[in-house]
Amino acid sequence: MKVYLVGGAVRDKLLGRAVTDNDFVVVGSTAEQMIAAGFEQVGADFPVFLHPTSKQEYALARTERKSGQGYKGFIVHASPNITLQEDLLRRDLTINAMAVQVTGLNDATPLSGEVIDPYNGQADLANKQLRHVSAAFSEDPLRVLRVARFYSRFAHLGFNIANETLELMQQIASSGELNQLTQERIWQESSRATLQNSPQLYWQTLHQVKALKSLVPMLDVAWQNVDTKRTISQALLNSAKLQLTMPQRWAVLMSSFQCHDDSNTTHATIHASNQPWLTEIDEVHKLLKVPKAEQKMAKMYAQLAGGLTCVDSLSANQLIDLVQNSGAHKTPMNLEALIQIATVFGVNVNRQKINQAIDSFKAVSIKDIDTSLQGKAIGHALTQARVNKLQGVLAQYA
Repeated sequence: MKVYLVGGAVRDKLLGRAVTDNDFVVVGSTAEQMIAAGFEQVGADFPVFLHPTSKQEYALARTERKSGQGYKGFIVHASPNITLQEDLLRRDLTINAMAVQVTGLNDATPLSGEVIDPYNGQADLANKQLRHVSAAFSEDPLRVLRVARFYSRFAHLGFNIANETLELMQQIASSGELNQLTQERIWQESSRATLQNSPQLYWQTLHQVKALKSLVPMLDVAWQNVDTKRTISQALLNSAKLQLTMPQRWAVLMSSFQCHDDSNTTHATIHASNQPWLTEIDEVHKLLKVPKAEQKMAKMYAQLAGGLTCVDSLSANQLIDLVQNSGAHKTPMNLEALIQIATVFGVNVNRQKINQAIDSFKAVSIKDIDTSLQGKAIGHALTQARVNKLQGVLAQYA
């Protein structure tokens, strides 16, 4: 039995990056031997085991044979006779197909530190190339998304996708195999990529290789507009630089449906009086089973972006509506999150005016209106009182 540290951990060590996950391959062992050593098998048909104490993953060396459609259409074969080189051959990128032998199942100390690199991963690291290991790459449609995600992760270091790998990605996209991916896996890869240093490159790459047409067709249509693609891409990059949250970044991407390039500003021109794009956003959310936090942020920004882009020209009534609709009177961070999104589009939001609106809203309570009012009249009276309060404040700064 021989045990090897493999994949991303080896890659990241060579890049001088922090290693967060260690994955191991065990050569010359069987499932029975792993279980006897106290390991817990993950799944009935997949030869991956969790270490009894560290809970790190140890996989038996295995090969895969394409047997059907999609990323699940494989027959996995694990055997003590399968070599490390055979196991590494099935991996996606050469930079993920390197290994370092360790002492054993219960000791991850490297034996010598020598990098086992049968497919020239170190050369591709040096040349900053994301290159597929073998033709078997095209058998797994999920790899189109994975390569795009790695690009979004490493592009700031100078990495590019090799031309021949881009060609294979496009072939997979045109084959219809992407339609076999589950909503959960698409979201998993997409959300991870959108949190990287260059999230725009993930979506640009999927659009370039014509994968977006299968994965999120309505977004592909929106990105056919070069100005929209450029505006959203820049905003996504800005959102990464400002370390915005995943819901905020998702709201930026969903702005693809409501914007067009404006010659006077880097932000999109948004027509608040007409919001047909909300239907398209809902379609994307349903298609990908997007989590509620991302859904809420995207829809709220879509509804309120028009006001945020022109705070200085809003009336007192519109400002009070902005506070009400964003919930800023209860949770100020809601509106702050939306302002941060607007910022990545190059909008300079007048925070002083926003704060004056919030203070005016909160300064008025039920005690400040006619106590004889009932039903909807109470709400109307509260709103008017808040508007009057804000108008008085704004008049002082006029």
